[in-house]
Amino acid sequence: MGSEIKVGDIMAKDVISVSKNATVKEITELMEKHDIGSIVVTVGKKAEGIVTERDVVHRVIAKGMDANKTKAGEVMSSPLQVITPDANLETAAKAMRDHKIKRLPVINERKELVGILSEGDIMRIFPSVVDVLEERVRVEGY
Repeated sequence: MGSEIKVGDIMAKDVISVSKNATVKEITELMEKHDIGSIVVTVGKKAEGIVTERDVVHRVIAKGMDANKTKAGEVMSSPLQVITPDANLETAAKAMRDHKIKRLPVINERKELVGILSEGDIMRIFPSVVDVLEERVRVEGY
């Protein structure tokens, strides 16, 4: 698939992150402002968890929690699935599939957050895959 292309070649380097003490309200405002579906939670520069739109819906809204008081550390998905910049795209895609996730924070050898890789990033590299998936949706009616 993409064994010669490395995660570091296509990852987003400007990652929006928050501390464990950020409120869900602050997180959702950042998601809206930057048009993103997740925020990485860091302690210092180290990635510790992630808060996704799904986490907000299932762990905050559905449970009637107050977004102004609920902290990232209370609702983040953890332990975090991560990858390194030197991993190949095939490894990254397999990890996403196996863990049923859409985003992989990218960390360096010191476990510091250096980027994020999304399914969309991978799909932009392989547009023919997207064409096949779109055709399948039209034919099979997903």
